[in-house]
Amino acid sequence: MALDQALAFAILAAAMILFIWGRLRYDLVAILALLAAVFTGVVPHGEAFKGFGDDIVIIVASALVVSAAVARSGVMEAVLHRVSSHVTSVQGQIVLLVTAVTILSAFVKNIGALAMMIPVAFLVARRLKASPSCFLMPMAFGSLLGGLVTLVGTSPNIIVSRVRGELTGQPFGMFDFAPVGLGLAVAGVVFLVFGFRLLPGRRKAKGTMDEALDIPDYMTEARVTAASVVTGRPVGDLARFCNDKVMVTGIVRHKTVRMPLLPDAILLEGDILLLEGDPEALERAVARARLELEGGDRPTHTARAADEIAGIEAVVGPRSILIGQTAKRITLHEHFNINLLAVSRSGQHFTERLRDIVLQAGDVLVLKGDLTRLPGTLRELGCLPLAERAIRLGNVRQGLVPVAVLGSAMALTAVGALPVAPAFLTAAVLMVLLGALSLREAYAAIDPPILVMLGALIPVSEAIRTTGGADLIARGLSDLAGTLPPYGALALVMLAAMAVTPFLNNAAAVLVMAPVAVSFAQQLGYRPDAFLMAVAVGAACDFLTPIGHQCNTLVMGPGGYRFGDYWRLGLPLSILVLVLGVPLILLVWPLV
Repeated sequence: MALDQALAFAILAAAMILFIWGRLRYDLVAILALLAAVFTGVVPHGEAFKGFGDDIVIIVASALVVSAAVARSGVMEAVLHRVSSHVTSVQGQIVLLVTAVTILSAFVKNIGALAMMIPVAFLVARRLKASPSCFLMPMAFGSLLGGLVTLVGTSPNIIVSRVRGELTGQPFGMFDFAPVGLGLAVAGVVFLVFGFRLLPGRRKAKGTMDEALDIPDYMTEARVTAASVVTGRPVGDLARFCNDKVMVTGIVRHKTVRMPLLPDAILLEGDILLLEGDPEALERAVARARLELEGGDRPTHTARAADEIAGIEAVVGPRSILIGQTAKRITLHEHFNINLLAVSRSGQHFTERLRDIVLQAGDVLVLKGDLTRLPGTLRELGCLPLAERAIRLGNVRQGLVPVAVLGSAMALTAVGALPVAPAFLTAAVLMVLLGALSLREAYAAIDPPILVMLGALIPVSEAIRTTGGADLIARGLSDLAGTLPPYGALALVMLAAMAVTPFLNNAAAVLVMAPVAVSFAQQLGYRPDAFLMAVAVGAACDFLTPIGHQCNTLVMGPGGYRFGDYWRLGLPLSILVLVLGVPLILLVWPLV
């Protein structure tokens, strides 16, 4: 073994130890590994930062933005309410979520299927008061299993098909992977439904100031319009759009007439509903019932781009000029260019109109205005922002637009019109241009530590190949395989592909292992199909780390997972794939 090869293996081994130890954050460990590789000469200076421009970094960042836009649309929430509203157990929801992701991943890129379903997992977790970590890693693993079923499900399948075409003149077809992939997917999903308990209990993403400053009950007003789905229907029908998280405290007709609050009271166009609930629940109820937030449509003047207009929470200070005043009396919009969208006061339920509430010190307000001017306006009013906690109440949801954009991106990748990276980057940009997310929300959706970890580790892991370490592994495996029976050699090929994928990524692992697999077959006098299939399965089933496949990386931040969490669930699943995959391959793809 040459010195540079030994250094490359040593740096990666040290990084893995630090990842598992967990005392240093994963992005810092990745940077230390990159610096060590550069200072020892394993990674040339000119290639130290090329990982930050790698496709996988673009794919993960874009998928996070796209996923946030889909979550913002509320469409997946509506689907969830119809499909799983009667499933009340964590295990039952895991069955639905993992199965859905697995099926979707068989026909579209697994990263796209996972990005679409992550918001649903968070909604389920919130409804069941469970940790999202129970759902996200099983879903990521399900997306990898689903990719095994068809040619387009995952990159290793496509590369292996190309290698077979070069060898035999006939590449693998669309469903040639299905007999093996479907069996492994079904067995894997069954395992995940029960095996999720191996994950650390109630692990969650890093805490945010939003969670610490959570305000449970706001009062706001929403107008019934001609487009509202509750127009001409009893007020009681509004409850199904609110999931019992929002309470109607009053109905105002013709701007002044207070209507009796009866469940069978018919709502008419122009009625104003007094609603109480937390900001997210209010936002969802207004969007799903197609109501119009009172005050949200009044224009606020700004010289900046439209994305600078947003809602923000602020507390009325002890010397505020708002104390003892109402929004109507002080003319907030006319004099201060802001709109009052909601009010919260501890221990009190409001029954009067929003504009008629006499404000007190300690009241929490939702104000909408130009974010570049709001700090000065709040100082003038004597209000304190809640740690710059901006909220979305009053912003317009784009409904089916984000889902349509994501669906188009996945369709383009499925037919081969665009690679995954440009397709998803285009989708992310369109989400902003079409108003599904503001620029601030798009940047907030990106998880910088994850991207830093990927960008730093890519050149380090590639050093295994560039220093000849991968060839060294291949020669060792070739020597070892010659002493094994056919099924043992097949298992060794699959195991080796699993082992090198976290360091080479799945596409590179196939490029390294496929020639080795063909060499095995030729030396043993067998057809190469079974060995190529073993490479495809092994390279696609990276369950041990968050860095080998972008699906695993995508859920690391939202799930609050640590590097060492993956092997808890991934190791037994890998063993299951190995034990079941070898006989399935031999059954479907005979050696002679």
